[in-house]
Amino acid sequence: MKILTPALAAATALVAPTLVDAREVTFETVLKNYGGDGAYLALYVVDSAGTYQGTLWMAGGKAKYYRHLSDWQRASGGALAEVDGITGASVGSGRTLKITLDLADTLIDGGFEVHIDTAVEDMRDNPSDVVAPLTTAGNGKPVAGRGYVESFTYAF
Repeated sequence: MKILTPALAAATALVAPTLVDAREVTFETVLKNYGGDGAYLALYVVDSAGTYQGTLWMAGGKAKYYRHLSDWQRASGGALAEVDGITGASVGSGRTLKITLDLADTLIDGGFEVHIDTAVEDMRDNPSDVVAPLTTAGNGKPVAGRGYVESFTYAF
């Protein structure tokens, strides 16, 4: 489990300035057994109009491969400074990425969605592999991915 400190997570512009305005949210992404190298994942948030709001987490440490996360790349403009400090290792086939951070309360039931782009070297890229509205009703309910993601769940 990865817990982002408020100073570190503030870089995403999604973390509330005080814990009174935030709740701890755990994001769990389970990958399918796809039989390839480790997957790169970008977890990011868009508003109800589809406008990029910020990156929650980037799995995969080589920035030269981020261009394969095409919806994230297009939405964020490939803002590498934004993912500095919120980047971890790629995620292996059949493995789980689990991160926990304090998320601004205004993002829950506010028309925001979490998107996950995935890419694996020498295999297909999956823009918006997962799209999940951030709602109280969706709390703890798995969402199936369309590519390498078996299931995605958030819990608060």
